[in-house]
Amino acid sequence: METKGSRSPAMTDVARLAGVSHQTVSRVLNDHPNVKEQTRLRVRAAIAELGYRPNRAARALVTGRSQLIGVVARNSMLYGPASMLTEFEQAAADAGFAVSVGSVRELDRDSISAVVDRHLDQRVAGLVVIAQVASATEALAEIPADVPVVFIDGDPAAGRPLVTVDQVAGARAAVRHLLEAGHETVWHVSGPTEWFDSAGRIHGWRQTLQEAGREVPPLLSADWSAAEGYRAGQMLARMPEVTAVFAANDHLAMGVLRALHERGRRVPHDVSVIGFDDVPEAAYFIPPLTTVRQSFGDVARAALTLLLGQMKEAPVPADTVIVPAQLVVRESVAPPA
Repeated sequence: METKGSRSPAMTDVARLAGVSHQTVSRVLNDHPNVKEQTRLRVRAAIAELGYRPNRAARALVTGRSQLIGVVARNSMLYGPASMLTEFEQAAADAGFAVSVGSVRELDRDSISAVVDRHLDQRVAGLVVIAQVASATEALAEIPADVPVVFIDGDPAAGRPLVTVDQVAGARAAVRHLLEAGHETVWHVSGPTEWFDSAGRIHGWRQTLQEAGREVPPLLSADWSAAEGYRAGQMLARMPEVTAVFAANDHLAMGVLRALHERGRRVPHDVSVIGFDDVPEAAYFIPPLTTVRQSFGDVARAALTLLLGQMKEAPVPADTVIVPAQLVVRESVAPPA
């Protein structure tokens, strides 16, 4: 029971008192049919005893009592995820909201549930989940249905509000640019295949080559690091038939450039290279790197718009927002020698 000076009860308090999960409390609040009557009565009794009031997010937006948004993100120093988080914090601040970031080492069920519980205890107005990997799909289903939530880079098939960059179209633009320069085919150094971004770029690369009637070379799977790009580049540099490489991010491209240089393969005279992300340093690579730019600011603002729409219980233009990617042409692509 709430007393003067104490915090208001949260869904996790109801779950603890009733001896159930917060998902079960959410189902009771939403009159979900798959709840045993005895469990439903126990949850209702706990709600009454604690004085818990649901739909706090919409009420908080109207009254101004909560201006806090919770973010669930993988603990990462990679350019993409780090930039996305920075841009969302700025977009939220511009709208008058503070951001509480819950970082996890892995996007698994236990880690996400723990962070979500902490955010719910903070009585956040809504949640944003930056979920880049397929293994997070099951864990993300644990978020209570009554909590406003938007996913960034999540699973398009999950049926939740989602904002993502058009990875497929970005990859297609990169591969088309290389084919139009006169290259017979394009080799691809990919990111981890379990990442949605990486899978989209692989699909766009393969689809574009197939549509053009070109041979699809073996995929070179890596992580996102320059070191892995260098390892893949060492192999590619020894293959004279390789004249064009599409790297899944700019750091992989950096490693490829180093390996080609060490073998005396000139870029772009002997081998053309394209990256993805457009990191700030890309324009200063030798040669300046042609790449695909992701607008993390546009993603962040779109995610915030979707979230605010849920918090106001107002209609939104779409549950899924696809942000275009942009090819940035510099000096790392030329016709084959």
